[in-house]
Amino acid sequence: MAARCLGCGVGRLLGGLRGVGARGPGVPRLWSSAPAAPPGSYQERIALAAREPAAFWGPLAKDVLVWDTPYHTVSDCDFRSGKIGWFLGGQLNVSVNCLDQHVQKSPESVALIWERDEPGTAVRITYRELLETTCRLANTLKRHGVCRGDRVAIYMPVSPMAVAAMLACARIGAVHTVIFAGFSAGSLAGRINDAKCKVLITFNQGLRGGRVVELKRIVDEAVKLCPSIQHVLVAHRTDNKVPMGNLDIPLEQEMAKEEPVCAPESMGSEDTLFLLYTSGSTGKPKGLVHTQAGYLLYAALTHRLVFDYRPGDIFGCMADIGWITGHSYVVYGPLCNGATSVLFESTPVYPDAVGEPINHEAWEWLHQVVGDGRCTLVDTWWQTETGGICISPRPSEEGANILPCMAMRPLFGIVPVLMDEKGKVLEGGDVSGALCLSQAWPGMARTIYGDHQRFIDAYFKAFPGYYFTGDGAYRTEEGYYQITGRMDDVINISGHRLGTAEIEDAMADHPAVPETAVIGYPHDIKGEAAFAFIVLKDGTGDVDVVVKELRSVVADKIAKYAVPDQVLVVKRLPKTRSGKVMRRLLRKIVTGQAQDLGDTTTLEDPSVISEILSAYQEYKDKRGAL
Repeated sequence: MAARCLGCGVGRLLGGLRGVGARGPGVPRLWSSAPAAPPGSYQERIALAAREPAAFWGPLAKDVLVWDTPYHTVSDCDFRSGKIGWFLGGQLNVSVNCLDQHVQKSPESVALIWERDEPGTAVRITYRELLETTCRLANTLKRHGVCRGDRVAIYMPVSPMAVAAMLACARIGAVHTVIFAGFSAGSLAGRINDAKCKVLITFNQGLRGGRVVELKRIVDEAVKLCPSIQHVLVAHRTDNKVPMGNLDIPLEQEMAKEEPVCAPESMGSEDTLFLLYTSGSTGKPKGLVHTQAGYLLYAALTHRLVFDYRPGDIFGCMADIGWITGHSYVVYGPLCNGATSVLFESTPVYPDAVGEPINHEAWEWLHQVVGDGRCTLVDTWWQTETGGICISPRPSEEGANILPCMAMRPLFGIVPVLMDEKGKVLEGGDVSGALCLSQAWPGMARTIYGDHQRFIDAYFKAFPGYYFTGDGAYRTEEGYYQITGRMDDVINISGHRLGTAEIEDAMADHPAVPETAVIGYPHDIKGEAAFAFIVLKDGTGDVDVVVKELRSVVADKIAKYAVPDQVLVVKRLPKTRSGKVMRRLLRKIVTGQAQDLGDTTTLEDPSVISEILSAYQEYKDKRGAL
């Protein structure tokens, strides 16, 4: 009922109407007068971006973004001190770039298509409606004491209201930190307290995969531990009532009191846009800081170039907005480009779940089944820290080849370098080493919130003068890059350095093995050995035969020294909600440190740990009895 008071805009966000609000998929032509990159061939542009970053990024920033005040300096960066600055002196507002400019050109173009958890109930939101909702929410935040620079936590599932909350923060100069709407109360509280958030925005409940998630109940438990929280704004995803306390404010009712217009705050290019927490090697999450202009430019440019976005396209990214993928390729990149962005509230597991690595089997399935053999498949490499895609098969020269399971080509302004263990640059092709980046790019994180020294230590200390990605890579004779896995997932077996991803890829070729995870563990003779956890398909016959075949496959595809010493069959692997296997937990189990697992809040289902511990104990007991 509350949503009805807000008019058609918010009504479509929360009212569950089907297919209402659009006059067709028309999208304004942001790029018609702005080049995608400086003129010249692909190779000329790649060379220019590497040789003269200011000459490449400067004109792009002027053409692509809407500025209040022009910048006077394109960049001021020094990797040795961890200093990164782009478009200095410039001022703009991100929400204006994502909303107002498109409303001026084509207000009834569809900004969002919300594919709700309930099949057949899609909702379409125009740019005009999204701007009005964003302004109402921004005014609500201001009325409840949120000022420029204040931090606002957003604990909401994928929805137009969540997008409006992000843009409302951007509009008034507040800093948002989106926290995945599946984290536990303790994990939520830890992030809120680290950021010292003033306000928390949530839903009464969430829906995901047909299940109800009691978001407000989790929030109530978390907020007890968060002294900085002054207000909790509660929107309604379902009609179910939830207890409302002294801090709680019904969001729709408050928004109904506000005007659908809010003057945007003019922000400096290097002012903070958002914090996004990611797990660190220490187990303590890191609040990575992304700023305004550079991040938005990089998200918009990579969205257009990597995915070949054209005006009028409907673009779908299935990621949750709680991750960097959702920030860059559900919200900021597509909306800056005037695209129609699909919001997917449910879980992409039809007809079956796909494993984490894009190995050859998964690549071929995606290409042939999902893409019908017609669509370009891009295997991208990037990180929360990079802000956007850094290595990808596209863009490229016209008709350039794509190799399966390989990220291949650095994007404009991304200059990869491979390092050996002594910090020496590896030249030429057919070499493997630590993947570093030798120069700054606009989209990269600027610091870790409240701990710049940790930022320096994590990314610039190992190889002074370079950004260390933490990943290993192989460069082919043609100069293409293939990611070989995290450097902490490299095993040294009898002096042979081997990425666990290589062993996993070989084992995944077995028709009975949909997923596998390999870790290294101490070995008295070899120094390290490989331990493989494998998931078998239902109906698999003799397990011992499969294990024997797997050992043979690894020996044939890699080498005998790469064959795992131990293979354990498990029902499932410990994954985060974004599908990433947490190998450090497997390593802890195998090395007898199961009592000290560290941060496990990102697990999709924590009960998987007890399952694996039980299977591992049975495995050890069986081996001991032989």
